[in-house]
Amino acid sequence: MWPFIIFLDILLCVLLKNKDEPKPLPYLNLDTFLDDMNFLLALIAQGPVKTYTHRRLKFLSSKFQVHQMLNEMDELKELKNNPHRDFYNCRKVDTHIHAAACMNHTKEKNLTLKELFAKLKMHPYDLTVDSLDVHAGRQTFQRFDKFNDKYNPVGASELRDLYLKTDNYIDGEYFATIIKEVGADLLEAKYQHAEPRLSIYGRSPDEWDKLSTWFVRNRIYCHNMTWMIQVPRIYDVFRSKNFLPHFGKMLENVFMPVFEATINPQAHPNLSVFLKHITGFDSVDDESKHSGHMFSSKSPKPQEWTMVKNPSYTYYAYYMYANIVVLNSLRKERGMNTFLFRPHCGEAGAITHLMTAFMTADNISHGLNLKKSPVLQYLFFLAQIPIAMSPLSNNSLFLEYAKNPFLDFLQKGLMISLSTDDPMQFHFTKEPLMEEYAIAAQVFKLSTCDMCEVARNSVLQCGISHEEKVKFLGDNYLEEGPMGNDIRKTNVAQIRMAYRYETWCYELNLIAEGLKSGE
Repeated sequence: MWPFIIFLDILLCVLLKNKDEPKPLPYLNLDTFLDDMNFLLALIAQGPVKTYTHRRLKFLSSKFQVHQMLNEMDELKELKNNPHRDFYNCRKVDTHIHAAACMNHTKEKNLTLKELFAKLKMHPYDLTVDSLDVHAGRQTFQRFDKFNDKYNPVGASELRDLYLKTDNYIDGEYFATIIKEVGADLLEAKYQHAEPRLSIYGRSPDEWDKLSTWFVRNRIYCHNMTWMIQVPRIYDVFRSKNFLPHFGKMLENVFMPVFEATINPQAHPNLSVFLKHITGFDSVDDESKHSGHMFSSKSPKPQEWTMVKNPSYTYYAYYMYANIVVLNSLRKERGMNTFLFRPHCGEAGAITHLMTAFMTADNISHGLNLKKSPVLQYLFFLAQIPIAMSPLSNNSLFLEYAKNPFLDFLQKGLMISLSTDDPMQFHFTKEPLMEEYAIAAQVFKLSTCDMCEVARNSVLQCGISHEEKVKFLGDNYLEEGPMGNDIRKTNVAQIRMAYRYETWCYELNLIAEGLKSGE
């Protein structure tokens, strides 16, 4: 049996080189994190820094517009001379999409499908897209609670239990069938890929085994799909019902099974197979909810967080990220795949969410609130932190389409991609990702080069293997600038790549020169 310890409330696996000398894996120091967070908090509030970054961002936007006026026709000519490649047959990945999986049972007696429809006083023949009532509309704007209700077809949680859950009386068979249909559509489209999220709640330690058993038993694998785990920030719900004694137990339920399967794969065969298809972790919930807690050195440790109140976004993010760092160290030592941290961030709520993501995330979903902080927006540009944006989703929930900062971010050079978020709620066609691109192209008047650049970004920021990225983007995709672009695969003009690289280097050099002069 491999021993585990809880150290600073982060799961640290102890690797035994011999029986007497345990070796703890490296972890993220809490005091260092808090010091950096406080420094960043002070930085984004400084007037001169705000002025400087605002002017630099305005310059970047204007510079791109000049680039377009001077080089748009040359970019188009370059693309026209590129044989057998256009926007439709360059790879694109839906980097932010939910699979709507849940993990609890009904307390009622078993029902057949016929009995279920009889209970709901419905006939399957009468069902229409409109009667299902799963599409978000005007009534969901600024109302995330009403949006969550849209996951219940015809307002009946029973249909959600039946069709959109992995753990029910038919062992998630219908949900597996739906997922396979989606996978078949992606295979048919050939050039589209997706990274659906499946939920692990942290309510009980057997969630991983149930989910992995469902995945393996139903043979969910699809070449055009990789998977992510989303952890909803709903500790307060579980604590109020006494499902959990403290926040540390939730962390343990989320991460301990993965540590155990990493150290002893033979004892967890299904989970070990499932983890090979997982590329990262996501942290999800309504960001507009205010927790009333500011993460600091005085905050209770997870084992001490016994109150019903939910921890802050930063508290969740730190402990998730810290555990992922330790887990990745262990898996890397054992030659296994590692995981990214890709939280929902900046859709609503406090600007501190984006500050936390800047410190911890490999990439984020949404990022709308970056437009409210020029300092953080400029930092995201300098660090080239990928952002998966979903304008159609935002249009129904938090921000009208015409006001979406997607085009502004693209012009400035932030690394953005397009994603669907929840096709069941926001889209009408069989190919929701293409629908997302098509609407963005019309509303924002995107060129072919713009769309192919966004598609290339989506492949770069997704969690598919290095070998597949080489196949989709070219042998040198890890290099910066035009050297890393294979136009034969990406259909992104070298003129565009050279512009992006030179602009980015110029801004970095400005910072470097400023630091030198300051010394």
